[in-house]
Amino acid sequence: MTTAPRSAFPFSAVLGADMDAPGGLDPMALALVLTSITPEVGGVLVRGEKGTAKSTIVRALAAVLPPVDGQHARLVELPIGATEDRVLGSIDLESALSEGRAEYQPGLLVKAHRGILYVDEVNLLHDHLVDVLLDAAAMGRVTVERDGVSVERDARFVLVGTMNPEEGELRPQLLDRFGLTVEVAAPRDPALRAQVVRRRMAHDADPDAFAATYADAEAALQSRIAAARKRVGEVLLADTALLRIAEVCAAFEVDGLRADIVMARTASAHAAWSGRESVVLEDIEVAARLALPHRRRRNPFDSPGLDDDLLREALGDDDLDPDPDPDPDPDPHDDLDPDPGPGQDQGTSYDDGPTGQGPYDVPPNDTGTSYDSAPTGEGSYDVRGSADTEATSLADGTTDATTGTTTGTTAPYRARLFTVRGTGAGTAGRRSRARTETGRRVGAERPTGGGGALHLVETIRAAVPHQHGRGRRAGRLLLEAEDVRVAVREGRESNLVLFCVDASGSMAARKRMEQVKTAVLSLLLDAYQRRDKVGLVTFRGDRADLTLPPTSSVDVAATRLEDLPAGGRTPLAEGLLEAAKVLALERIRDPRRRPLLVVVTDGRATSGADAIARSRAAAAGLAATGVAAVVVDCEGGPLRMGLARALADQLGAGHVPVGDVSADALTTVARGGLCA
Repeated sequence: MTTAPRSAFPFSAVLGADMDAPGGLDPMALALVLTSITPEVGGVLVRGEKGTAKSTIVRALAAVLPPVDGQHARLVELPIGATEDRVLGSIDLESALSEGRAEYQPGLLVKAHRGILYVDEVNLLHDHLVDVLLDAAAMGRVTVERDGVSVERDARFVLVGTMNPEEGELRPQLLDRFGLTVEVAAPRDPALRAQVVRRRMAHDADPDAFAATYADAEAALQSRIAAARKRVGEVLLADTALLRIAEVCAAFEVDGLRADIVMARTASAHAAWSGRESVVLEDIEVAARLALPHRRRRNPFDSPGLDDDLLREALGDDDLDPDPDPDPDPDPHDDLDPDPGPGQDQGTSYDDGPTGQGPYDVPPNDTGTSYDSAPTGEGSYDVRGSADTEATSLADGTTDATTGTTTGTTAPYRARLFTVRGTGAGTAGRRSRARTETGRRVGAERPTGGGGALHLVETIRAAVPHQHGRGRRAGRLLLEAEDVRVAVREGRESNLVLFCVDASGSMAARKRMEQVKTAVLSLLLDAYQRRDKVGLVTFRGDRADLTLPPTSSVDVAATRLEDLPAGGRTPLAEGLLEAAKVLALERIRDPRRRPLLVVVTDGRATSGADAIARSRAAAAGLAATGVAAVVVDCEGGPLRMGLARALADQLGAGHVPVGDVSADALTTVARGGLCA
């Protein structure tokens, strides 16, 4: 979809995007400007909570880009539900069927040429489509080889993706493909919040009058971007500057060389934006803060961020000039002192958090818990912990029935794959068998509304029996719309994995709860890699709680799990009933996504009258819905009652001892509504 930028909220009116304000542009606005100057940077990923002007400022960017052929730069929005044909382009079926000509119909990437390609909620886009658009952004061209068509088209655009991390993360491999990233948050200062509301209301009341107020600022910004575009090719990137960039990347141990290239291009763009003829330390620091934080996030439970002390150490404070003047004039741009003194231009500051100009705060550095991972095959990763990544237990083994105790986890391991039986038709993922838009071709059918990739052989085969009736004597095959067949493909879908975790006193022993949490954390990591949604129900005392409603953000689930206390009686029936309620609601919200229920318990039921009978009734009710389930048995000790196995039988579920959740623990697993 192409959007005209004329009625957009002015770029300069977004808090933090006024280049004449003290401190200049904030990180988000600056990142957008720099990638506009040099699209080869690879685009910008904007991460932040809802309501932080992410979409507003991106849509406003088109109006301040230099005009293309006398018109505003084009803004093309890529819908989350777009097919690969729509993104890349494909054969024009109408021309092929009516005129017998195989013509290329351009997709959204080509239409975005010399403009902006905007993907809102990019974290919800199919991974293969993210790969496609990132390749095009890096190469500046689109290559299509399909359906008898072989074409190349220019597709040089400014790529901007926005996302709310609470709705799920991008895989680290895809994060690395974005050139720059920024974290945004709403301002906490009431005066700034009021200012944002005032501007929004003024714009909505009279868009034209509001735009006129910022017309001069918009024109000045457009002229400065155009001048920087012309200047950037002449900016000198000296060998000393390039070496300093390499030293910074090496200090932060980023994988590959993409970070070095992105930093070099970003530093040159910042120098051009600042009116300099060569790259200085300030440019490199800005580039590092925009290009490196997301490349430090190698795993889903890592937090993005940079260590300021390490960055300053890697940057150093010596001059980049290989042959400096013995008595040079001070250059404020080369001074990394955060307080250079009065009268000097301090440039853009990133060291002290928000400058009071906008809502786009740089988050505090938090490296989180690190888990080293390496691919071991399609859709799975071998996760290995080390001594310094293991979390220490916070519990001493005692149990408090009122507040409970909290136990940490050890490093997760590669979990077994649990799948839902049968063939689904849900969102593409990496868990259960399903009919999807990608995967191996298993047949053909007539298109039903959404279309699909043309199956040429089956289309011809459908048309052949009708040639005599259509009057064909010689020449080309006579085709009609009813002959069209599209490919039926079978791949893998993502599922809803709902964890129902026993946090009662019988689980509260330090070693047992540590083992339980680590097993669930490992399954969460597996769910992340397979693109599942996850939810978390916990039960203890006399109640069950939906600790985390179904979400694609497994790192949030991991945080809730880490903070989960244990203690009190075991309300097993309440836990199962709450799980049933969540599953029923999700069937209405997302009927195509099949659920997988994972009950983590030792099988005891001790809360309330008739606890055992009510638990059996709740299990029977869940079994009647046909939900695929597995019971992770946490019972320990030499004398075992087998209650969790009995619960699995009542649910019609698989039964797996907690020690056998690891992929290396067993070669086979009991099956019941579930495959392993």
